[in-house]
Amino acid sequence: MRASIQDVTERKPAWALRLGHTERCDCAPWQPARPAPVVAALAMLRRRAIWDLGPSLHCSIIGTCLTTDALRRLMRKVNQGEADASDHRLHGLAVGPCGTQGVAARLINKALDDRHRTAIRRFDAAKDIPALRRLWAEAQAAGEIPGAYWAVLTHPLVDQPLIADVFGDVHMLSHLVGAANRADIRRLAEQDREIAALRATVARQQQRLRDDITERDARIHALQDMLAAESLRRAATPAAAAETDHLIAALQARCDRLAARADAAEARRAEAESRAAAASREATAAATDRDALRREIAAAEAALTDDSPTSPAIGAPRTILYVGGRSGQTAVLRRAAERCGAELLHHDAEQGSALLAGLVGRASLVVFPVDCVSHDAALAVKRLCRQTGRPFRPLRSTGAASLLAALQDAPALPLAAE
Repeated sequence: MRASIQDVTERKPAWALRLGHTERCDCAPWQPARPAPVVAALAMLRRRAIWDLGPSLHCSIIGTCLTTDALRRLMRKVNQGEADASDHRLHGLAVGPCGTQGVAARLINKALDDRHRTAIRRFDAAKDIPALRRLWAEAQAAGEIPGAYWAVLTHPLVDQPLIADVFGDVHMLSHLVGAANRADIRRLAEQDREIAALRATVARQQQRLRDDITERDARIHALQDMLAAESLRRAATPAAAAETDHLIAALQARCDRLAARADAAEARRAEAESRAAAASREATAAATDRDALRREIAAAEAALTDDSPTSPAIGAPRTILYVGGRSGQTAVLRRAAERCGAELLHHDAEQGSALLAGLVGRASLVVFPVDCVSHDAALAVKRLCRQTGRPFRPLRSTGAASLLAALQDAPALPLAAE
């Protein structure tokens, strides 16, 4: 009997064999098969714990359902989290012990249950697989991913196809968020490096100009001293007047050359100051982009990690008109707006400009991404918003994070119509 159970638990799931999986993959969850009917009967009595799930699910559960601060506090309780451990190492320290029913696994399982108690109670009402799938789809539309993910994976009735679908949704959502911000972060890092190089160049040029001016002043003083001494000598020796005149002429020519060099040095200094001012403006723009990027990342992380239901803030726009953007992102943007309690209307170039005026009249806020909208469409939006008194706001990019940040800031920030 023991040998047959081991053979059943080590067998790969049928869905993996149908898809051609000969080895386990990080992108495909693996759940050991349970012997029937004993384990099936036990599964109806209690929810699953984290050590009951397949090891390929532990990484996504820890990364999605627990914040870094909460995880760091948990690992300190079992003396497994170094004070200066990186987030990646802390994640690895937490994933490792989840496969066995030890102290760390029990603490993590209890923290997940306590943190997502509301979602667990909501999913406990499901009595079959279709009900579980319906609750998971509703949680996705509302952006309540962390609690729903833990609740559906540990539900007594969950089966392997549903686990695979839920895991795939969370896996692709992490790719979507990463792809939306990766290019912006890389561009910001490149700008920081360029600004640092420009500042170093300006500092070297300014030091060189100061050295040249100091040397010029020293030479002028020396020549003036020579002229004064020569004037005294000429007054004392009238016979050397002709030689003195020649020396004075040579010194005057030298003074003229030094003056020309001084003028050239002054021009270089002015040019260096101009480049420094340009570098300062670029640094200010980069800092603005960095702050906007941080707000967008914080808004995206809040949408992924905050399991509490959200409601629209007082004064927040109820209907959002999104002009431009990429058609493939419309569904993601609509879910992001619904997460903030707003309805999203979309207008793109294929619809033509005739419908734009009516959509602007229906919206309480008009937004458009500056990196994916035509010049004519942007001008039309501004003109119609001024005519109807509707506020509008340009977005930094087409990503859902930019829209989330704009909607979260909408109740607190003034929405200019210019």
